[in-house]
Amino acid sequence: MNWLKNNIKVALYIAILISSFFSAASLLAEEEKTQKSPYEKLKVFSEILSLIESNYVEPTENDSMIEGAIKGMVKSLDPHTSYMPPASYKQMQVETTGKFGGLGIEISLRDGILTVVSPIEETPAFRAGIKAGDKIIKIEEESTLDMTLQDAVNLLRGETGSPVKITIFRKTFKVPKEFTIVRDIIKVRSIVSKLYEDDIGYIKIRSFSKNTSSDLDKALEDLGQKGITKLILDVRNNPGGLLNQAVEVTDRFLNRENLIVYTKGRSDEQNMRFTSHDKVTGVSYPMIILVNGGSASASEIVAGALQDLNRAVILGTQTFGKGSVQTIIPLSDGSALRLTTARYYTPSGRVIQENGIMPDIVVKMRPISNVEKIENEEEEPEEKTKLRRFLREKDLKKHLKGKSSIEGTDDEKPDQIKEGKKKELSEDLEKDNQLQQAVALLSGWEVMKKMFKNIKIISPNSDSRVSMK
Repeated sequence: MNWLKNNIKVALYIAILISSFFSAASLLAEEEKTQKSPYEKLKVFSEILSLIESNYVEPTENDSMIEGAIKGMVKSLDPHTSYMPPASYKQMQVETTGKFGGLGIEISLRDGILTVVSPIEETPAFRAGIKAGDKIIKIEEESTLDMTLQDAVNLLRGETGSPVKITIFRKTFKVPKEFTIVRDIIKVRSIVSKLYEDDIGYIKIRSFSKNTSSDLDKALEDLGQKGITKLILDVRNNPGGLLNQAVEVTDRFLNRENLIVYTKGRSDEQNMRFTSHDKVTGVSYPMIILVNGGSASASEIVAGALQDLNRAVILGTQTFGKGSVQTIIPLSDGSALRLTTARYYTPSGRVIQENGIMPDIVVKMRPISNVEKIENEEEEPEEKTKLRRFLREKDLKKHLKGKSSIEGTDDEKPDQIKEGKKKELSEDLEKDNQLQQAVALLSGWEVMKKMFKNIKIISPNSDSRVSMK
């Protein structure tokens, strides 16, 4: 009886071992099958390509089919990853030089819809009235639904002087509206500076191109000679640009070594940290940074870093939220892959992608009646609007040249020129309530400092008074 029991036990052990062996073999086979699956699919792809080539009703172009397949593959990843054929890659290489052809807009895909990140000032798109957040639903007669970013860029670009029609949907429009814009060479002047209230410097950064940091140095030097004590940095409608320029610009406003931005990706080489330099020459003026929904990428890096480091007050509306790193990888045939390889993080660890930067002080842009009139052309005939603009510009040119706007012959005195400049700046503030708020806050900066310097507050847990210094 014991003999039988022992034999049964041995048989059970053998059965378990055999079962375990086959289970392990099955798992290994499944794992091997999973590992091979992408290559198995490539085999299927080659079979389909061969069948189309030999049996399709019309002759086919293999290159265009393969290119289409590549575009479909990268489109499944994210809106910013794209395949660039050789011609598109060459076009992309000139975008960050400060001079390129097109309409003057930065575009992106948001919720699958082709969206204007921001128009670049003094470009055809800006003059036509295109705004950040506009949805481009058609280019000429072609729907942008399911269109890739690169395809949209290719359609929008063209020969200088040639028109392109785009159909825009905006929240304030009852129906989509068509804009015909003439393509031009886009020359980006990255820095514009002004002086408000005698001691408030204003610097607008329109884009982060290769000369932005050096142009910023010149503007800061010029404003410093004029005796500024506070500064407004305007990155509204700035679509971004070069990462190293964003880091350089941020570094100008920091005196100690601080983390400015860092990136995280799957590989160690994509995990990078960018810091400021330890120096005594950094700009130390009280600062307000203006942002809006058109502030993206490099603009958000600057605003996010200076906000996290308590170096500047951010004023305006929430930024666009474009905080991913695209690496351009050249390919063997002269084409390239723009691949999302990492994401940007502010010094405190905030993710910029899709979140954007929330201002410390939220101020929405107040609609301007004149802008509304231009948008609603039926309120004033187009020719009348053009004539009014022409006369205003002609009068301003005479005024700045020292000519009397009435006589046109007498030279204006320095006081008159100064008064005219003040009037121009005053008009800027009337049209721009966000800028108006920033100037007002900085104008009262010294008063607020005096008020809070020796203010006494009562601690909630004791009768003692604490001095705020």
